[in-house]
Amino acid sequence: MVDAARARKLADRIQQIVAEMLERRIKDPRLGFVTVTDTRVTADLRDATVFYTVFGSEAERADSAAALESAKGIIRSEVGKQTGVRFAPTLTFKHDPLPDNARHLDDLINAARARDAEVARQAEQASYAGEPDPYRKPDDEEDLEVSREDQA
Repeated sequence: MVDAARARKLADRIQQIVAEMLERRIKDPRLGFVTVTDTRVTADLRDATVFYTVFGSEAERADSAAALESAKGIIRSEVGKQTGVRFAPTLTFKHDPLPDNARHLDDLINAARARDAEVARQAEQASYAGEPDPYRKPDDEEDLEVSREDQA
């Protein structure tokens, strides 16, 4: 086993290599607009999971996943050359749902803000059902004296 700092450094380096390979060397027409978001390496440095997102539709996402699977060997050999580790880690590509979840949360927050604005607009035009101040207050000295007698 290796320390976590070395595994993290290797994961960062693999992320850079994969992104560079996708940008410059992989010329598969199925590969869409892919962004490498994160990479995680196991503690024994044998397996690496590369998380990615694809800008586009579900069909473009599926095509990009197929292109990544077919280019996995070339990318792995380049990772082995550039990192200098004894065994090049096996690569697994996983679609990262985080941006989709963030977009969904943004939509929900915007809908809640719109509903809050509608409630605030309705509240501006609203009036009290009864008196504006429902609490009893002594109007003059006589009421004040009556309330003192009740307390005594």
